[in-house]
Amino acid sequence: MDDLKNLNEDQQKQLLFMMLVQQHQQIGMMGLGKIKNPATDKIERDLGSAKYAIDTLNALAEYTKGNLPNELKSYLDQSLTNLRLNYADEVKKGDTNSASSKEEAQGDTGSSETKED
Repeated sequence: MDDLKNLNEDQQKQLLFMMLVQQHQQIGMMGLGKIKNPATDKIERDLGSAKYAIDTLNALAEYTKGNLPNELKSYLDQSLTNLRLNYADEVKKGDTNSASSKEEAQGDTGSSETKED
């Protein structure tokens, strides 16, 4: 965090915003079983956790609409797209409660895409 001292106030805020997005992206990827949980050092799949991270970033995108520099908007949009595509892929693979997971995937992940079976 010493790097923040060398940045002006606006740059510090932008860096902190990117770190917030990155944290939620990592939570989502852990929930999708794409990266290890550092607390357990294991791959753990929890689609509910992934959905929560996607929904949180989606809310952040909605509330900051029109107020972000293009670079931050692009970073947030790319993070959301990456998480949504991976989430859809994991739901297609199935789950122990595949019926409820499929309903979640077609529900409120903030994606404007329509699903076809």
